[in-house]
Amino acid sequence: MLDQFFNLAIMAKALPLVLTGLGMTLLICAVVIPLGALGGLLAALGSVSESRALRWLTIGFIDFFRAVPPLVLLIFIYAGLPFAGISMSPFMAVTIGFFLNNSAYFAEIFRAGLLSVPKGQVEAARSTGLGQRDTLIWVTLPQATRNVLPDLLSNVVEVVKLTSLASVVSLGEMLHAAGMVRSITYNASPLVLAAGIYLLLLWPVIRLIGRFERRLAS
Repeated sequence: MLDQFFNLAIMAKALPLVLTGLGMTLLICAVVIPLGALGGLLAALGSVSESRALRWLTIGFIDFFRAVPPLVLLIFIYAGLPFAGISMSPFMAVTIGFFLNNSAYFAEIFRAGLLSVPKGQVEAARSTGLGQRDTLIWVTLPQATRNVLPDLLSNVVEVVKLTSLASVVSLGEMLHAAGMVRSITYNASPLVLAAGIYLLLLWPVIRLIGRFERRLAS
């Protein structure tokens, strides 16, 4: 067990390549998380719009991309769209696939936050002379974001874990790098190393989420 899963010599040799993959993982997160949050916010606003057509269109978007498995979506974009003459790099395919998937999940979280703000707050803001846009920016969104902050952070954790699917399209993120070393050494220690790095990255965020949940509960 120690030799196959916790071989320190193999881990030391694998570390530079795994850290290079970590850089790609962080790059994916740096692109996908802001885009997903922005897309989710816009979709959430559409889902509570007074326009029935816009409301049903955005709800359909949210439901569809929440229902489609992200792995299926990623493979379709990278390997399916070329049959329609649309080819793209692995990084672009991962960015688009994760953006669509995470926008849907962020949208549902933001929608719950928007609905959690009492209508009296909006009416009070409008009565002071604030327009619809200013009321949204200065009154509704801050309260909505605070109310669902633990859920937003939880979704960020899910995005980081989701990046491991990028190895399916041979994008050199951390799991792909660890898998390459494993295939050469016939040893699972690089995968354990990658898992340990994921744990070091995500454990502080998970503890932070728990702290926010306790503060909101009190």
